[in-house]
Amino acid sequence: MILDFGLTFLLKEKVKINRYISNSIGFLSAASLNYTLNRYWTFESQNTNVSQEYLLFMLFALIGLVINTAFLYLFERKLGYRFYVAKFLAILVTTTWNFTTNYYFNFH
Repeated sequence: MILDFGLTFLLKEKVKINRYISNSIGFLSAASLNYTLNRYWTFESQNTNVSQEYLLFMLFALIGLVINTAFLYLFERKLGYRFYVAKFLAILVTTTWNFTTNYYFNFH
């Protein structure tokens, strides 16, 4: 989450890139790091086909990004939360999706 927030903040606030593009870059960068953390620590995967496992993980992450962006928009634009509060809430929703799909379909 630190990588996601940090990169999003840097790109949005300092480089002045669109909030949703900044969010997407932060989210996908964090997802890539999360693959490694989940593979070795959370799920202790023994799968020798790392590239297939990573691609499936990132496919779930891309779907998660759509979910994340939709909830970010909902929380910020429709419900009036500040951007980073909305981002945190969207991450909570998306984490459930990412963990569940990877638990049942990728790291089983």
